[in-house]
Amino acid sequence: MVALAPASPRRLFWLCLGLVTLLSFFTYFYRYTFPRSFYWDENYHVAAAQKYLNGVYFMEPHPPLGKLLIAAGEALLRQNERNDQFIGTDYASNPPGGFSLVGYRFFPAMLAWLAAPLLFLIFLLLSRNPIHALLYSFLYVFENAFIVQLRGAMLEGPLIFFSMLTVLSALLAVEWKNNPRRCLAACILFGVALGCAVTTKVFSLIFGPLALLIAWSLWKQRRFLIKAACLSAAAFFLTFSAVWYFHIAQGARVVSSLSDNGYYQASEHYKSVLAEGRTSSLLLFPRLLRDHLRYVSHYESGVPALDLCKDDENGSHPFFWPIGSRTISYRWETPDSTLYQYLYLVPNPAVWGIGLVALLLTVSLLLADFFLGSSQLLPQRPVLVTLLVMYVGFMGVMSQIDRVLYLYHYFLPLLFTLMMLPLCVRAIRTWGPLQLRDEHRSAFILLLAILTFGAFQVFRPLTYYEPISDEAFELRNWNDLWEMRCARCSRQSKIATPHPPPPQEER
Repeated sequence: MVALAPASPRRLFWLCLGLVTLLSFFTYFYRYTFPRSFYWDENYHVAAAQKYLNGVYFMEPHPPLGKLLIAAGEALLRQNERNDQFIGTDYASNPPGGFSLVGYRFFPAMLAWLAAPLLFLIFLLLSRNPIHALLYSFLYVFENAFIVQLRGAMLEGPLIFFSMLTVLSALLAVEWKNNPRRCLAACILFGVALGCAVTTKVFSLIFGPLALLIAWSLWKQRRFLIKAACLSAAAFFLTFSAVWYFHIAQGARVVSSLSDNGYYQASEHYKSVLAEGRTSSLLLFPRLLRDHLRYVSHYESGVPALDLCKDDENGSHPFFWPIGSRTISYRWETPDSTLYQYLYLVPNPAVWGIGLVALLLTVSLLLADFFLGSSQLLPQRPVLVTLLVMYVGFMGVMSQIDRVLYLYHYFLPLLFTLMMLPLCVRAIRTWGPLQLRDEHRSAFILLLAILTFGAFQVFRPLTYYEPISDEAFELRNWNDLWEMRCARCSRQSKIATPHPPPPQEER
């Protein structure tokens, strides 16, 4: 168990942790099977999962772990009589009647749920108060856009879980720097968690500064630092290699209807290995891995650039992400052309606004700390600096990418800003003439939690596919830059002038 503040009894800790776990179960995992139809990237990831279930060779723009977990859920629950309908395509469409997504969505939804207690532990280490950590956790538990994206058979659920485990293990390594055994365990966990995150999505490499944070905390213990670094690096590379090896070893069956006659830009050497059935060879693994890594750049070169003038463009520029722009309608349907059910990627404005304020506060506090030169102003300055570096680094890299990007790519930076919040609240000691005490901070954090829950309820119909009228939909269109539009509405944009839309058909 993580170290608690002296005044925090263990019973209170377990009560708060249990409450976060229970609440997040109902927001993230309960009825995760609804809606029962594909949405967004599920068409791609279910097709990939079926290839794993049938030993089909294929290449993907993303690392394998997320899709392996999607496949594992179906293998575990076995909700479909057949699992090979989509092995001949990279995009699953027209599923047979009765096709179930229960297994495919199982692990992404479960890991999204279990990320909440991990985030609670992170907030506890940052705030040193279990009640505050509970209230801060509301920012994740009741965030509408997270819930919509993370409940699907997609990569973001595993990504968020492994990302939070990476952050938590780094903070624990710093927390336990004077306890060699615990610190080494945390460093090994950091390597494993980072390996899992990177083999889910490549941009998880942005967590690299956390390794520097650990090194900074252990700098006075050089020999121990070297030992911890070696063990952590070994854990990372073993995890990274194991995931990729499994992906390569199981893919021995070539299906000619897939890209490049089923070879996906494989080298002549790889083709000969497939023909000879030697994909499980450890000696050949490095060369085969190189082909898979090269495919990523090949795929990315074919992804279209952002075009905000397209009427059906769902992408957005990173500059607009902090304010929740642009939202995405994943699917809609109507039984009577009066009420409509939407699955809409729309932010909880309270959470995203709090994150933006926390970011501005962090920059202000660090500048004040630098110019005032007061070490007492920010007692956890290295952690705050690390979070800001990861935020700026991520956004800087994303702003240089030419391909189209989407609002959910901001999820990790948003979580960084939410982690900044407890440190900022602890650092601010006065508000004008008022000397801030613990009761003032508690009241402020409670207010943030209430605002978060209230906004969650407002946007709940768009999160859980509940029927609403066009008038009710428009009442939830709080920000013109979100560019929300109902099923029968034309696009109105203040960012770009859209081309005339084609006739829209009901889906």
